[in-house]
Amino acid sequence: MEREKALEVVKKQLTEHRYQHTLGVMETAIELSERFNADVKKAETAAIFHDYAKFRPKDEMKQIIIDQHMPSDLLIHNTELWHAPVGAYLVKTEVGIEDEEILDAIRFHTSGREEMTQLEKVIFVADYIEPGRHFPGVEEGRELAKQDLNDALIYALRNTIMFLAKKNHAIYPDTLRTYNFLIFEKMGEF
Repeated sequence: MEREKALEVVKKQLTEHRYQHTLGVMETAIELSERFNADVKKAETAAIFHDYAKFRPKDEMKQIIIDQHMPSDLLIHNTELWHAPVGAYLVKTEVGIEDEEILDAIRFHTSGREEMTQLEKVIFVADYIEPGRHFPGVEEGRELAKQDLNDALIYALRNTIMFLAKKNHAIYPDTLRTYNFLIFEKMGEF
């Protein structure tokens, strides 16, 4: 799907603020893809659609998780995780994108997973560091992303885990597994 058509489709699903975020993620994903040898077109598409389900009603997302036999542990964790796997499903069924690499980049952009592809890492990090993001530490994440995608991903995961822990929120197991996998990989354990 061409960029303008994709943006037209996704804009109908988002608030203006979230649409601007999506544009920032798209541009960042393109830059990261070029820098770290990921498929630029797939990154562009995944970035455009990464928040496709963000504003769907919680009841609708919950029912899709149940009906599509998505991991049931999603239902006991923060509902902010839901839009990623539900979004991948809806992008496939409503938009007609069937490329599993693109769908997986959407599916795992909030939780991560062990053995993430380069494309999945690009979308995760682009979502974290896009220019519209303003929070303590985002600049360090941006600097890391100029040099090493894995280091930027580890940084984003660590900050997310610490943020959730400080708020006494449960941490989704895939997020912890992703962080641990990357740390062990960096140490040469994998």
